[in-house]
Amino acid sequence: MHDDRTDGAPGAAVTAEGLGLKGPRGWAFRGVTFEAEPGSLIALEGPSGSGRTCLLLALTGRMRATEGHARVGRHQLPEHLAAVRRISGLGPVPGVTDLEPALTVAEHLHERALLERRFGGPLRGLLRPRAERAAETRSRVEAALAAAGLDLESLPKGRRTSVRDLERLEALRLSVALALIGRPRVLGVDDTDLKLSDAERAEAWELLHSLAEGGTTIVAVCSEAPEGAVVVRTGGRETDQEPHRTDDDKETADALAEARRA
Repeated sequence: MHDDRTDGAPGAAVTAEGLGLKGPRGWAFRGVTFEAEPGSLIALEGPSGSGRTCLLLALTGRMRATEGHARVGRHQLPEHLAAVRRISGLGPVPGVTDLEPALTVAEHLHERALLERRFGGPLRGLLRPRAERAAETRSRVEAALAAAGLDLESLPKGRRTSVRDLERLEALRLSVALALIGRPRVLGVDDTDLKLSDAERAEAWELLHSLAEGGTTIVAVCSEAPEGAVVVRTGGRETDQEPHRTDDDKETADALAEARRA
């Protein structure tokens, strides 16, 4: 199996032209047009309920747009959803990639590493000696934790700390680390600045900026974009006399249903 996550640059260019998604309740988003180079920090800025999550899921291959088109790396959307999913990863997205509160940090990392080793790479990798595969897995996990800035020794119970005992910023870092184990070229992060203090928000953006500087293209949902980001605003004018916006519950439900189908 060809693994196009390693083709060319670490990150992937992302472009969209007239991208829109219409559901049974109207347009979740419409008329999205932008260009971003590999290794960009793309900020999907808008109020809650303005279609930001749906747009994030569409750009990472988890939802099918109904109007316009986009391109992620060399893959066209909405035609090549599966190919885009292979080169993209999701950090925290409520209702889609929720952490299990009762599991420990170590259990989450172990589970994700097993899934990645089994399904994320070429089949020939499963034929390598067990010790070699285990060493590569440890290396991937350690690299992901370092990139996400999560120091396990600083947690209340180290690796055995339950997710329910993590601070919000620590949980964000864990979710990002889990996604990075798969070495995605595009990383999606929802609700980046939600319920964070000013200092924590600055840390969160510093993390995402550092990942982008390292070559990974970041697509982040936020209420206010940071400096240096490629800003894509949602919640614009109404079109076709239908609401451009949906309320939070409806948007989340639709996004979750579509993402699970993907």
